[in-house]
Amino acid sequence: MHTRKLGPDLEVSAIGLGAMGMSMSYGPNPGDRDDMIGVLRYAVDHGITFIDTAEVYGPYVNEELVGEAIAPIRDRVVVATKFGWNIVDGRMQGTDSRPEQIRRVADASLKRLGVDAIDLFYQHRVDPNVPIEDVAGTVGELVAEGKVKHFGLSEAGAGTIRRAHAVFPVTAVQSEYSLWTRDPEAEVLPTLEELGIGFVPFSPLGKGFFTGTVTPGRPFAPGEVRATVPRFEPENLAANQALLDRVTAVATERGASSAQVALAWLLGRAPFIVPIPGTRRRERIDENTAATTVALSADDMADLDALVDTVGVAGNRYGEAGMKMVGL
Repeated sequence: MHTRKLGPDLEVSAIGLGAMGMSMSYGPNPGDRDDMIGVLRYAVDHGITFIDTAEVYGPYVNEELVGEAIAPIRDRVVVATKFGWNIVDGRMQGTDSRPEQIRRVADASLKRLGVDAIDLFYQHRVDPNVPIEDVAGTVGELVAEGKVKHFGLSEAGAGTIRRAHAVFPVTAVQSEYSLWTRDPEAEVLPTLEELGIGFVPFSPLGKGFFTGTVTPGRPFAPGEVRATVPRFEPENLAANQALLDRVTAVATERGASSAQVALAWLLGRAPFIVPIPGTRRRERIDENTAATTVALSADDMADLDALVDTVGVAGNRYGEAGMKMVGL
């Protein structure tokens, strides 16, 4: 697989791997812990060098899982994790990016991951109670101390990105971005291009929608995040099928899967974009990495770019609480 750069010098595989679903949000795992470790190592063996986790995934157990998986292959992997929550008895109790909290999380994450330094340390969500300048300055101090290598933000707006970057260089911004979630295009992506910051789309397959495996009437497992997402409500899911049909038509012409086209579209949007699809299956690793070989024509890109305007999207990407969390 070819590589891309986030910021001026963080080189990663063009497709990364989001590990969250191995511990939470998508129902029971298809295998046990050892199998998930096997999937993570399989991904690295097949060209993926960029793995994304967070303290809150679990909480904590996902970092431990990733740490165990990468222990024998640390020199081949870039690991991103995140801070920014007040976690009480295993539950998020709002944001917390106070400097002392950032330092506590960094030390705890280092231990769980079993690494000497965190390659990319994101603020998971902007904390309205802590100036972003204080956040950037604290992470800058952690970099100077050798505990962190690069600073990132997640779901931050253009103004926040600029303020943080003025204090300490932001290497990457992670936000939801896919064929049906286009919010970053108006302000965030132009800002990142101007400042030389990388962009890491999470949920690049629309929480699995663009794999074609989520159909109207499909039951969700207890506790599965998609059961709370308005876009996956039966009526909205049926309406959104028109989006998938258009993507599938392009995929058929290119001899690819709909998921591969969705990822290839993201890769084609800008050279500083590195999507991190999540999966728990080896066959999906193969499918996702092969997206880097799918050649979309200029007409394909233009048609896909226009999907939201020509077809439309039914339902919000989060429920009411989630929308407030990202400031929408």
